[in-house]
Amino acid sequence: MFAGTHTAIITPFHQGRIDEQALAKLVDLQFDAKVSGIVPCGTTGESPTLDHEEHLRVIELAARFARGRGVVMAGTGSNCTREAVELTQAAEAAGATAILQVAPYYNKPSPEGLVAHFTAVAKATSLPIMLYSIPGRCGIEISLEVIAELHRTCPNICAIKEAGGNPERVNQMKQMLPAAFEILSGDDSLTLPFMAVGAVGVVSVASNLIPGPIAEMVQLALRGDFPAAAAIHHQYYPLLAALLKLSTNPIPIKAAMSLAGHCQPELRLPMLALEEPKLSQLRSVLSSLGLV
Repeated sequence: MFAGTHTAIITPFHQGRIDEQALAKLVDLQFDAKVSGIVPCGTTGESPTLDHEEHLRVIELAARFARGRGVVMAGTGSNCTREAVELTQAAEAAGATAILQVAPYYNKPSPEGLVAHFTAVAKATSLPIMLYSIPGRCGIEISLEVIAELHRTCPNICAIKEAGGNPERVNQMKQMLPAAFEILSGDDSLTLPFMAVGAVGVVSVASNLIPGPIAEMVQLALRGDFPAAAAIHHQYYPLLAALLKLSTNPIPIKAAMSLAGHCQPELRLPMLALEEPKLSQLRSVLSSLGLV
């Protein structure tokens, strides 16, 4: 269902408002490059700074612009279960075809609380759900036991975006979970290590800018041609590293997309634009890869 490349798409802004024209072009860029899907309103889409009306508007537009060409996996997670349920139901009504559910952040629920939270969301929608474990941002990890319990009791919880940075977690999940449960990397630089031990793709930041190469790399890995996939990885590794190290996501990818002419460089506070000399470093990387 989710095997492939899913782009955690940026939300372009112009003078403080959603740039709908730029978003339409970005969605076309993705599907023209044969990605499997897009993920509006994730971390990369600056969801924490979108109000509810904007959040649902981005999802509605993404679904409309996608025109059925692939998965539209809406980010509808929250640290408030009621809000996550309401956003999920609204996203389904707006045309999303799948849901991305991040672990509740800041309030650090117990494992039992996590099960209750995700179960409430799963029972509120008919859409397939991908869990999202990113302890560096949320303060908690979705444990293997919680994942197994959720998949057993809620069949539409059928995948996870794993962003804990540890390929061993993929090994452990492959041992504990049914083969049908899909694991995707949440880190571009770890896509191939994760796929080598059982993951089936990536929710990618870099594919905003280079959707074709990332999609090709993942398809090669799915076919078992890891040498060819690794060649693409090594070619673009300077970009993957820059996006990770220069600043907090989505600051570097927003800057890169602006340098490449795809959108304005606008972010919303408390995110600030990439400062010099880091912007100069990013420009140099993009230039070396022929992207500007």
